[in-house]
Amino acid sequence: MSEYEREARRERLAALREAGVDPFPSRVGPRVRIREVLAEFEPRTAEELEASPPEAAICGRITASRSFGKLLFLRLLEDGDTLQVSVRKAEVEPEVFAFAKRLDVGDFVRVEGVLWRTRTGELTLDLRSVDVVSKALRPLPEKWHGLTDVEARFRQRYLDLLSSETVREMALVRSRTVSALRRFLDERGFLEVETPVLQPLYGGAAALPFVTHHNTYGQDLYLRISDELYLKRLVIGGLDRVYEIGHNFRNEGVSRKHNPEFTMMECYQAYADYRDMMDLTEAMLRAVAQEVLGRTRCTYQGQDLDFGAPFQRQTMQDAIREATGIDILKAPDLASLAREAEAGGFSLDGASTWGKAVDVLFSDHVEPKLVQPTFITDYPVELSPLAKRSAEDPRLVERFEVFTAGFELGNAFSELNDPDDQRARFEDQRDDLESGDEEAHPLDEDFLLALEHGMPPTGGLGVGVDRLAMVLADAPSLREIVLFPHMKPGGAG
Repeated sequence: MSEYEREARRERLAALREAGVDPFPSRVGPRVRIREVLAEFEPRTAEELEASPPEAAICGRITASRSFGKLLFLRLLEDGDTLQVSVRKAEVEPEVFAFAKRLDVGDFVRVEGVLWRTRTGELTLDLRSVDVVSKALRPLPEKWHGLTDVEARFRQRYLDLLSSETVREMALVRSRTVSALRRFLDERGFLEVETPVLQPLYGGAAALPFVTHHNTYGQDLYLRISDELYLKRLVIGGLDRVYEIGHNFRNEGVSRKHNPEFTMMECYQAYADYRDMMDLTEAMLRAVAQEVLGRTRCTYQGQDLDFGAPFQRQTMQDAIREATGIDILKAPDLASLAREAEAGGFSLDGASTWGKAVDVLFSDHVEPKLVQPTFITDYPVELSPLAKRSAEDPRLVERFEVFTAGFELGNAFSELNDPDDQRARFEDQRDDLESGDEEAHPLDEDFLLALEHGMPPTGGLGVGVDRLAMVLADAPSLREIVLFPHMKPGGAG
């Protein structure tokens, strides 16, 4: 904004105050929503409106102003809906017309008038009186170009929302996604709960936590990386179906699929296993797509996705073998797997363990090709310290991840409820942590104590809410769907 424009707006602010007008009043007079005006009067013809001109009072932000001498047109925006306002010099007192001409784009106003249609047929409110309810001291972005600087878009999301219908629609899709998930689970008897965000120990995922400090107790605390261990405590306590939709925090990099603060839906169901959770997940994603989009097919970045068709199901062993020719279970240690990878010309990216090498092969050569909704099942134990071992092969666990558009949407297990096996795996994780693996679990004695009181067979599922909304909104990056994504230090002026 130029210094001239800044000063001009300040002068108009001062003029309002000198005239005894409060430019930021605390109360707004009676009004109807623009949405209600459109719903009631848009169907009426010009003749019907002229025969009995209806009166209305509305509020909104001025997003455009056009002056034609004795005629002024304003456009008001309220919660995504717009209505044109006309100001005809012949129909109002001179001071009202002069006041309206001094209004700035960006100002919030309350307008009273009568409805009519212009010669082009547009429903319009002909102004009779106007009050400023909040004065804007900076202009809005130009509507048709919006914010062209990507950094500015995310740092000043409020301007991005005002100037882009696409950005606004993405925000609405995300909100509808959360509502649809909640409705789906509520209808199936799940109880929504809240668990601690500040935790004395972190766990439930392989991730580096954020650390903070509680002064009163002199205690280091962690922002949770997962809800899992607390939700399982609730199942142990007799809440057989629970879920939480909340924020998790992982001290990791930023990418189109990652943000350090993100939203997860986690749910746990007693007397279920990972096969039951697969059925639940398929039904859930299908229902959410239908509710949010009105259909089960959508396009994501040029790829047609179908949540209505049966989801594909494949073991991790088969998926990697199909993509690389390597049978991971016939190369059961790091050395043998490294030889197979080298022979096939595949990099293991410096993986330090067999499980991490398997994960590299999968992430590099399988995951990007999983376009249609697909379940990948039966993961190595090393990659899944909280999942129950497979009865068919103790090297594997009863776990699946669901993928679409080339990335993971969710993760689920038959939850490990054997306290001795869980202790042994926690001890392995502790050893990894002490050996320098910053993403390994600490040993959680309190959770083991709870587990020793008995947990029923349980299926658990976590779905990345931001990623799911990203797919449904056809957003190219998580930063588009998270209203205020994490940014590098700095800021817009």
